[in-house]
Parts: sequence; structure tokens; C-alpha cells
Amino acid sequence: MTTATPTLAETDLDTLAQRVDTAFNEVNKLDGPARTKALDLKRAVEEFHKVGLTHIVKRLKDDPRGKELLFELVDEPAVYALFAMHGIVRADVTTQASRVLEMVRPYLQSHGGDVALVKVEGDTAFVRLQGACNGCSLAAVTLRDGVAEALTSQIPQIQHVEVVANEPGAGMIMLNTIPVNGSQSGWVKGPAVDEVVVGRPYAFSTDAADILLVNLNNQFFAYRNECSHQALPLENGLLDADACILTCPWHGFKYDLISGECLSAPQAQLEPFPLRIQEGYVWVRPG
Repeated sequence: MTTATPTLAETDLDTLAQRVDTAFNEVNKLDGPARTKALDLKRAVEEFHKVGLTHIVKRLKDDPRGKELLFELVDEPAVYALFAMHGIVRADVTTQASRVLEMVRPYLQSHGGDVALVKVEGDTAFVRLQGACNGCSLAAVTLRDGVAEALTSQIPQIQHVEVVANEPGAGMIMLNTIPVNGSQSGWVKGPAVDEVVVGRPYAFSTDAADILLVNLNNQFFAYRNECSHQALPLENGLLDADACILTCPWHGFKYDLISGECLSAPQAQLEPFPLRIQEGYVWVRPG
């Protein structure tokens, strides 16, 4: 008596993934020639599938109707796992670094510290340390070393970690020091810092753009107030300041507010604006 193989509809994603892992482990137990042939077959099938999948994704991205459908498909865990397995979608290094820091954050907080990713430039990650991490004691040095080790060991592209000054206000480091005063500077004055509360997006409009401000535990970020999905406003979205994630109120797209990357649709991105704090007010340069 034979047992019918369960269909995809009858089998959850974790079970399917486990079956793949089990089969791969069995292949690794084979003797030399048999193992080599089995792995060659695996690679040939994967390469064959990747070519077809890449063409499908490219055609969908080239068509406005297909692009929207692709965003919806990638939001499905099974589709995302398939694309990720073939290297068609993958998080950029900034998003990877943000996720690594989320892993170490509970440990830091349990020792009275915290960490925020400022940016990744080249092979260097710039972080801002807070609380017990931002000191000269042996404990502070241990916590800082732990952050650096986590980033460099888990992300090959990152070779160095630099700690930036714990300046109050902006969540981004400015690449220049253009003054905010003067009609040609491009900077516009926004709300008072106290008006942009933790956990609640704040929107305001300028002649150049509609701007969304977010306060992540007193680190401020500015983005164009448009979801990358259908350009709908985000100020009524759900903001999880601890996880640094904003969920679009219209179709549920999720954004990493440290990097601006859309977690639901890889390669989509919020448009960031330079931001600085001066005399208790938020200043943004949308142009």
C-alpha cells in the first residue's frame, strides 16, 4: 500500500523546507561519486529555475501592472523564500546591519545600553551607542566590542565599525554642514521637537514635498510622505518605535525606518531627506 504525497495546499512552508533540508542532508551522506552527481543535479535544476524566475521578475518589473503584482507576490512567504533562495531578492547591507543590531539590542538593553545604526558606508558601519554602552568603563567597552563583533562576523561586507558622537536629534549623519539659515540653503523649518512624539508619525507639507517625520526613541528621520507601493500617505500608519518599523495604513506594506527599505517588497524604498535639529526645531531639506 502506497502513501500519497501531500500536495502543496496540504503542506505548510516549514514542513516543505524541512523536507528539503532532510533530503540535502541525506545527499551529503553519500559516497564521493554519488554525492558529486547528486549535487551537480541540484545545481543544474537550481540554475535552470533561476533563469526562468529572473525573466519572470524582469518582465513584471518592466510593466506597471506587473510591478504591483510582483510587490504583492513577494509579500507571500513562500514566494519570498523561493526568490531569496535563488538570490533574486536580498536585503541590502544597511538592512542586514539593522537586523543584526535588533538581535543584539535585547542584550544591550538588559545592561542599560542601546545602539542605533546611523549608516553603512563602504566596508564601515557607523553606529551610535546610548546609555551604558556610551561610556569608558570596562562594561561599556565590552558592550561596544559585542556590537562590532556581531556586525563584522555576520555581515561579510562590513569590516569596520565606527562609533559616532552621541549628538541629540537627527537619526542621520549629515554629509555636509550647510547652514539652515538663508533662502538658498534649501532647508525648511518643521515642527518643534516636542510635537514629534515617539510612536506617532508626523506629517507636514512644504512647497517642495510632503514630509513624514518619525521619532525613534528621540532619533529623528525624515522621508517623503509616500508609500512606494501606490504613493499614498503614511502618516496614519502603525509605527513600532522599538522595532523601527512603519506599516502602511492602506495595504500593509512594512518599512524599516533606519534604512527606508520596504520589507514587504525588496528593492522598494522610501525617499529619505536630510534632517537636523536646531534650537528645538526639526529642519528638513527636501530638495
